[in-house]
Amino acid sequence: MLNNSDEIVKPDSFEADERPPLLVLVGPTAVGKTALSLKLAKALNAEIISGDSMQVYRGMDIGTAKLPIEEREGIPHHLIDICEPSETFSAADFQAKCAETIRDIHSRGKLPFIVGGTGLYVEAVCYGYRFQEYGSDEAFRQRMSEYAKRFGAEALHAKLAAVDPASAEKLHPNDERRVIRALEVFETTGQPLSELQSQSRGDAKRSPYKLCLIGLTMERERLYDRINERVDQMLEQGLVEEVKTLMSQGVPVSSVALQALGYKEIVAYLTGELDYESAVTLLKRDTRHFAKRQLSWFRHMRELQWVDLDTLPKNTELFKEICGIIAGKFPFDLEYTCS
Repeated sequence: MLNNSDEIVKPDSFEADERPPLLVLVGPTAVGKTALSLKLAKALNAEIISGDSMQVYRGMDIGTAKLPIEEREGIPHHLIDICEPSETFSAADFQAKCAETIRDIHSRGKLPFIVGGTGLYVEAVCYGYRFQEYGSDEAFRQRMSEYAKRFGAEALHAKLAAVDPASAEKLHPNDERRVIRALEVFETTGQPLSELQSQSRGDAKRSPYKLCLIGLTMERERLYDRINERVDQMLEQGLVEEVKTLMSQGVPVSSVALQALGYKEIVAYLTGELDYESAVTLLKRDTRHFAKRQLSWFRHMRELQWVDLDTLPKNTELFKEICGIIAGKFPFDLEYTCS
């Protein structure tokens, strides 16, 4: 039930349901998820769970666009700054931590609200993927790393495309670590990683949660302009110094953290592989490509309802539209302010 009211009614509890409700807001980088998530969290008595694979790392603030604590408006944010950048934090780790966090939030009568853009992480939680250990081969990884150094990232990526085109399509050639991992899975199992992941997804016939999945989108050129502006802002805020600090702390340049988007490009500049202008140009290009892959991933998510920001230019209209979607999914009445 939707009412236009000056009073926000925040539900203290949820009607009986065999599954806890879970609100999810996804979309490409720079589309505007953060500001909207704060407004929704306030209206719904929700606590936010970061759905970004890199915000789990301490000291990676600017490059992951973490919202500073003082700008979170008192709303609890979870799964941020929970491990060191020298550590590895996988999708399976995220799934387990997120499930625990959702139970905790729900036990306190609040709404768990995942906000982020890492498709695999978010979908793994929503549909309870069964992650399997596909084995490892250190010698094979070393051979592939040497191959990439000798023949280049594109040649390594072509190897993956030959045996697992679906994974190759999702991975950028510069994402050497994940390209090698996909090749390693094929080497050790004889099956493409994409097929194994598809089987894991197929295991989840029904979500463990009562889901409301909302995706934000906008016209591609407008999004790309926002991405370019965001990169400029990150550089002004001190992204280069942030990466320098991580390197000075002994975080390996081959680590998951420093191979992340926004970090590997600056590492290349700091190690002399690229000049500054080339690194910035590469970062903007890679971020635009990443946004395109995010959209591609989200378009295949079940039950996701898209909201086009180009058709809802005013914040009030956007808020009203999304509240309507939520009210149609969850078993409590929602009253909100249209201001």
